Amino acid sequence: MSYHFAPGPLYKPFEGLVKIQILGKEFQVPEGNILLRAFQYLAPEEVPNGKFCWNEECQYCRVHFDDGEGTKERIGLSCKMVVKDGMRITECDKEIKYRLRDVLPKS
Repeated sequence: MSYHFAPGPLYKPFEGLVKIQILGKEFQVPEGNILLRAFQYLAPEEVPNGKFCWNEECQYCRVHFDDGEGTKERIGLSCKMVVKDGMRITECDKEIKYRLRDVLPKS
């Protein structure tokens, strides 16, 4: 017996984009999707080639973030977090910085 598996859609269905900040630069990304997919939306040729496991094991997608001005900064894994309008990524793992190097501000 042979099995044929068709890949599912890359992004969860979305009707619009939300604004987030990554290291001080504003972007628009698909609402209702995990942050790591949002990174892939911004760098579709780079993020899939990253060292990301997409399931919390590798820890290469760790970010420092808050939900907007005046909210508490927290640490999370972008493979487990859903983007929110106004979310600000203030620090991220070097693998994320490398994969987003063409869209992030030059340091």
